[in-house]
Amino acid sequence: MHSHTINASIQIVPVLTDKHPYAWVDEAIEVIKASGIAYEVGPFATVLEGDYASVMEVIHAVNEYLCSKGCAEWITNLQIQIRSAGPITGEEKTAPHRP
Repeated sequence: MHSHTINASIQIVPVLTDKHPYAWVDEAIEVIKASGIAYEVGPFATVLEGDYASVMEVIHAVNEYLCSKGCAEWITNLQIQIRSAGPITGEEKTAPHRP
């Protein structure tokens, strides 16, 4: 895959939990924060921005973390936008809609 900037949204939905689902989501966000990748937390998903390999590495790390910490079952919803000819940023998509 190319090295241009891509966007991806990741949403973690715990299915079977031994604690409040938000606690698992908060821990997943901490994994994202620790990665150093650009991100923005939203009410339903977290948007990641970086090169393809880095974004996919973070997605993998989140799932590995949840597994290693004993989250019994979860759904990972992903949306990934890739532009072949160059970078795609969240700013270019959202700037026209900001006051």
